[in-house]
Amino acid sequence: MIDLMDLHTHTLACGHAYNTLYEMARSASEKGVPLFGSSDHAPAMPGSCHKYYFTNFRVIPRTLFGMPLLMGAELNITDFDGQVDLPQDILRKMDYAIASIHIQCIDRGTAADYTRAYVGAIENPLIHIIGHPDDSRLPADYDTLAAAAKEHHTLLEVNNSSLTPGSVRVGAADNYAKLLERCAHYGTSIIMGSDAHSEADAGNHLHAIKFLEELQFPEELVANTSLERAASFIPSLAARLDDSLLRARAAARETAACKEDAR
Repeated sequence: MIDLMDLHTHTLACGHAYNTLYEMARSASEKGVPLFGSSDHAPAMPGSCHKYYFTNFRVIPRTLFGMPLLMGAELNITDFDGQVDLPQDILRKMDYAIASIHIQCIDRGTAADYTRAYVGAIENPLIHIIGHPDDSRLPADYDTLAAAAKEHHTLLEVNNSSLTPGSVRVGAADNYAKLLERCAHYGTSIIMGSDAHSEADAGNHLHAIKFLEELQFPEELVANTSLERAASFIPSLAARLDDSLLRARAAARETAACKEDAR
């Protein structure tokens, strides 16, 4: 499977990751990742950075180590109406936004509560990706999520970290099997994210790719496989489609994938 981007990654700024932005970007670039995104946890996550961190992205070069860079955030869904922990005016200034439910940042609830929370976030036009909707401790109605994401043109994430042995998230593989069946049914697009908290995992989607291939999930519904497909969900990426560097790196990755498939 062609894999052109990793948009779910974390740096030292979030309080529980272990490398700087530049270390993460260098590692991804050395692995040939065509497009990299940094998405540190928003302020409701214990130990994470202040909201001001997300207002100063203009000082960061949008190309690092010969690799195009996007700057976003992983928002915390903080209530059952789908509210998140950064205001709309800040979201408008970022390249993209992921919204996730974290057990540390929301009250305990029912599947109906968490489903409503996800749908509320999906309905926010400044949220582009729903992160790791896969934890049995935070159950949700996957038919409703897949239908809502299709209606509101929002990507649902298949999180590589969740599928890694030893993950703290419970039942991710079984939950993804249910979610992806509903996504295939509705034609809902998904995106793979590494959720890397160290440079070693930057750009690493190996478990997610294997899982999707085993399920024979349609590649045309995987945003990572096409710059144009991903750009249809993320306006800041659409604005960069004429970037010759991005195109060259994507072409090199596609060529490498084709050679691998031919073996």
